[in-house]
Formats: sequence, C-alpha cells, structure tokens
Amino acid sequence: MQGQQASQSGNWPSGYARRVYDSVDSTLSEAMRLAPTLGGPTWILAEEQTAARGRRGRAWSTPRGNFAGTLIMQRREDPGYAALRSFVASLALYRAFVAVSGQPDAFMLKWPNDVLLHGGKVAGILLESVGPHLLIGIGVNLAHAPSVAAIEPQALAPVTLSGALDVAITPTGFLDALAAEYARLEHQFVTFGFLPIRKAWLARAAKLGEVITARTMRSETVGVFEDVDDTGNLILKTAQGRVAVTAADVFF
Repeated sequence: MQGQQASQSGNWPSGYARRVYDSVDSTLSEAMRLAPTLGGPTWILAEEQTAARGRRGRAWSTPRGNFAGTLIMQRREDPGYAALRSFVASLALYRAFVAVSGQPDAFMLKWPNDVLLHGGKVAGILLESVGPHLLIGIGVNLAHAPSVAAIEPQALAPVTLSGALDVAITPTGFLDALAAEYARLEHQFVTFGFLPIRKAWLARAAKLGEVITARTMRSETVGVFEDVDDTGNLILKTAQGRVAVTAADVFF
C-alpha cells in the first residue's frame, strides 16, 4: 500500500522525513526501492510487514501492533565506519525505551545489535548498504513476540514492552520517540566520532565482564566480554589471549 507522509509531532527532528504504510513486504525492501528518489534521511514505518527478515535472512515476525521501521540515509563514510551506526541505533532505541517507559534499569544492550528487556530480546537492528545509501532496519516487540519455537536454539527468549512493563504505545508513537533520540545521537556521532557513542553504549552493555559465547557459522569463541574497540569489534579475553570478534551471534 502506498506510503503517506504522516503528520509529525512537535518532537519530530528537523531534516528527517517519514512515510507510514499500512502494509508492505518489508520496510527494508521498500527502503531499497525508495532510496534513489529521496533527498534526505527518511524513516519508513509499516503497521504490518508480510515478508520481513532479520540477520542472515532469518524470518522476523511483525504483526500489527509491533514496530517495523527503516531509516534511509546517505552513506558518506566508508562502509566499515558507517556500520558503527548500529551502536548509534541501539543506543537511540535504549533512550527511546526509557523515554516511553521511565524505567532505565529495565533495558540493556547486547552486542552487536539487540536490545534486552529484563534479559529477554525486545528489539533488533539490521544494517544494509545499498550503493550510496545506508539502511537501518529496526524491529521492536511492542505488543507481540515470536513464539519460543520460532527462535534459534539457545537464543534469548523474546519479550514485549506491553507484557514486561505494561507500557502500551503505538508504532507511530514509538517512532516519534526513536526518531528524536536517533537524530540527537547521529549529530553527536558526526560531530565527535564514535568514542562518545561507544562509551555510552558500554555503560548499558549486557554481560560486560562476564563469560559469553560468540558463534559464527564456522567457529565459536568463549571468553570474558572485556570491551568494544574503536571499530566496533567485540573484545573477548580467552585462554589464548584477547580476541577481536568482527561479526557473530552472542549467547549467554
């Protein structure tokens, strides 16, 4: 269904556009189609996704009542540096959750791109580069969560904002909070670089200083979560020494 330029609240950040759809295949796919026609950063929001996907092509359940959005931006940096916006986005999600719930201690950030609520997964992020554009896809369990049978073995159980904290908010209401927080952090990132974002992210990092497992399709690394370096790598202290993990799924 064709997207409409939605009315914007007084909190909406200057310089950002948005389009709200009743239903699309996925906001990431729609963002790819729209990117060449847009003149500036634009949020795409769908009330329903019919063919959503997560990391590594995994299915992502997005029924009505949940948040399914993608931010389209021009990518002016090299892909590796631009990818650090996964930390910008996850920190913006954390702050948006705090803004709508008033409960800062309920949420933690899981490397590389998840937000946890009371230890369960409440939101995830997926970044894709398409030509000169960066797409930041975000899914949030506002009212519904996938069944445990639908998630990967050993993955954290999904939770919802409404179920865990009794906070009811519409997807458009959550977008207002998220877009405002993202714009502030994007300005900080562009102006001061990754360091302040990294420090703020680490202050809310789940399992920092504890033993975790980083798993790829080919290998598994177990160690103490020591740090995130200035390129976004996960730093683990293992029996063989410090190891930098570039990309993996994390389990604990």
